[in-house]
Amino acid sequence: MDIEDEIVARGLLAPRITPQDIEDAVVCSQHYQFPGTTVTVVCLTLKNGFNVVGESACASLENFDPELGIRIANEDAKRAIWKLEGYLLKQRLFEGDSE
Repeated sequence: MDIEDEIVARGLLAPRITPQDIEDAVVCSQHYQFPGTTVTVVCLTLKNGFNVVGESACASLENFDPELGIRIANEDAKRAIWKLEGYLLKQRLFEGDSE
């Protein structure tokens, strides 16, 4: 059972951010892998035009997998979106508007 399923199963359904909210916030994803390195950078553009950057790298060039690098950098960027969306929801709740 993943975390989202467990949250729902426990009935923790007060206003919150869901994985789908994070997915829905992203309108564009671009990536760049620096030639000769294991460094991958992903830039996610959100609905409001704000950009969030994630990165990945591995220690050994022999272990570098470009697709895995993109996935890890993408997840790194999404963690940043969770924080932003969490702040926005908390501000709305503070102001008395849960929408």
